[in-house]
Order: sequence, then structure tokens, then C-alpha cells
Amino acid sequence: MSKPFQITGKSSLVGLIGWPVEHSLSPVMHNAAFAELGLDWAYVPLAVTPTSVEQAIRGLAALSFVGANVTVPHKQAVIRYLDELNDAAQITGAVNTIHIREGKYFGYNTDAVGFLNSLIEADCHPKDMRVAVLGAGGASRAVVFALAKAEAAAVTVFNRTAERAAFLVDDLADTFPDSHLHFAPLTSQALIDLGDDVDLVINTTSVGMSPDIDSNPWPSDVPIPSHAAFCDLIYNPLETTLLARARAAGNPTIDGLGMLVHQGAFAFEIWTGQKPPTDVMRQAAMDGLGIK
Repeated sequence: MSKPFQITGKSSLVGLIGWPVEHSLSPVMHNAAFAELGLDWAYVPLAVTPTSVEQAIRGLAALSFVGANVTVPHKQAVIRYLDELNDAAQITGAVNTIHIREGKYFGYNTDAVGFLNSLIEADCHPKDMRVAVLGAGGASRAVVFALAKAEAAAVTVFNRTAERAAFLVDDLADTFPDSHLHFAPLTSQALIDLGDDVDLVINTTSVGMSPDIDSNPWPSDVPIPSHAAFCDLIYNPLETTLLARARAAGNPTIDGLGMLVHQGAFAFEIWTGQKPPTDVMRQAAMDGLGIK
């Protein structure tokens, strides 16, 4: 049975480093998990400006923090201050979890495994799937990495700036030479040309995120592929305009809450060494979103 959340002088501390951090669901999600397992741990948001990243990272050990999550815009900037990276962090060039052990800083990317676990939880297994990824930002790198690791048949990255998609694809193709990674401009014609030759569509952009909830990264003049599952990494709102349109067309949909929970669950396990209570973390996140 969980106990009320409180911080004591003996609490083990983890934090969230980002700018801004006030709207993050990670504190409520992790503190609920700590309470559920009866752990004297506390998760605190730390607003860190881009000019203060080094001081913040160095200060974690000085303040006896066990680790931290890292969010935008610092996922790349923190890397230079870390001692070791896991494969996902090294290949994607982004760190979202830090663990401090024996004075050394270890960096992880839990977004990739969090994304993959969210698909599996939804009974969507990307092995041998043809996948269209919308967007070529930091989230896209983790997604394409996860898809390549999971042996997707082909992955095409669509981005408004095709050169950015090309850079992402070329970069990851060096690591996954046997993967079929492609890029294309994010235009109506390119998506029309895709037709029904796709099994999974993933939105990694912020288009459709609150407060701009009426926006849709899938152009209105492009039909929804007949059998493709649609996944949106956005979790506020839980059903984006993209997912609503796909659902109305009869396609399976996967919202972004699963990735949020599972990337956090992996970080929880890294820090504590214990199995995370994912159901509790999910409910805390839903409560934070005001979802009943």
C-alpha cells in the first residue's frame, strides 16, 4: 500500500532538467511510483537555462542526486558532461536519463525502448512492417533507431525540410546498414505516392499538440491508408486530430501516453533497480492530464 508522498532528509533524489519544466508529468508519475513501492525517494523538477547546463549537471553529484531525467532543450547539450553513454544515447545523440554511480555520470536514452514498448503494449509489432515517420527532430531519431533495432522492413522519414530527414537517415544508416531507411519531403504528393504501401504511420512532430489541437500533420487532401495503424507521440490531447481522423476511417490508433509511461518506467528501473509499477505511473499521468 502506498504512503503519502513526502521528502525527508534521507530521501534519495532524482530530478528533471529542462527549460521549461513546469508542465511536465514526470514528477507526478515518478513520485506516485516511489510512493507505491514505499521508497523514500523524491523527484523534483529543475528549471535550467541553456547557459546553466554544465553547472546543473556538475551540481547533481554535489547535492547527492542519484540521477535525473533530461528534457528539451538539453538532451544533446548534457552529453559532453557525461562519462559513459548507452548504445541508444550514443547512436541517437540524445540523452534523457542520467544515473550517477560512484561519482561517474552514465547517460541513457530511454525514449527508444519506451516507444517500442508502447507499440508492443498496443499489440503492434514493427518487425517486417513498412513504416512512415512524420518529422525528423530528436523524437524521430529515437523512433527510427527503435524501428531499425526491431527490424522493420522499411522506414521512410517525411519532413518539411527534406535535407534534415536525409541527414537523419544517412546518420542512422551507418549503424544499421541492412535496414531500408529512406527520406521524403512531407508534402501531400509524397504521402499520396505512398498510397497503401504502409503498415504504420508515426507522428513525431508537435503538430496537433495542445493548445494547437486542431492542427494535423496529415494533409486533409491525402486519404488515410486503408490498413495502417496510426501512432502519435503527443499525449496532450490524448486523441489528436490525426488519431481522430484515423479512427474515424477505421484504422487502429496508438496515443503518446504509452511512450511517456514506458520511457519513464525504464528510467525508474535504472535508478532504483526495481520493477516499475507502470499501471500506477500511467494513472498518475492521466490524473495529471485531467483524464478520468
